[in-house]
Amino acid sequence: MKKGIIGKKLGMTQIFDEKGNVVPVTLIEAGPCVVVQKKTVANDGYDAIQLAFEDAKEKSLTKAELGHFKKGGVSPKKHLKEFRLDDTAAFEAGSVVTVDTFAQGEKVDITGITKGHGYTGCVKRWGHHVLRMTHGTGPIHRQPGSMGSIDPARVFKNMKMPGQYGHEQVTILNLVAVKIDAEKNLIAVKGAVPGAKGGIVFIRDSVKA
Repeated sequence: MKKGIIGKKLGMTQIFDEKGNVVPVTLIEAGPCVVVQKKTVANDGYDAIQLAFEDAKEKSLTKAELGHFKKGGVSPKKHLKEFRLDDTAAFEAGSVVTVDTFAQGEKVDITGITKGHGYTGCVKRWGHHVLRMTHGTGPIHRQPGSMGSIDPARVFKNMKMPGQYGHEQVTILNLVAVKIDAEKNLIAVKGAVPGAKGGIVFIRDSVKA
């Protein structure tokens, strides 16, 4: 990884490219982020920087968190994320990382938390078929079918069953940064990004580009 930044998903829209084609994009407010801590091989066993994003009130943080920010010379922030970069020589505690570290047309990987749907059944969670909505098949139109016959006498692992759906970390690879607005700290990424509006996402340069 060569670079990374923390951002907030603002929502989806569409823009027109140079040829007049409509491009669906996700707008992300990326940065500015402040380097709170720099980790080195000598002290920590690996190279990394810890970025902070979005101002927070002191009363919302614990004494340990306030002490951590005070040690780095940074005002209290809401979100922290560590990025293991190949080269951290250009960063020190207090350095600011902005969206213009990424270039227009560059491919990026974006990590976010998907929308949570609560406890759902097989139809919504896995896309299972339903039985005919007639009186003869009721009342089990949406229930799962056989899950463990007499021979194994148990339910196999990884069986597609009802359960908690969503609210998990997902990374989308090779998204294209269509447009970057350094003045407003915005980056427009082609395609959809996991999470709801206002959700925190982590952007890095693509590892498989």
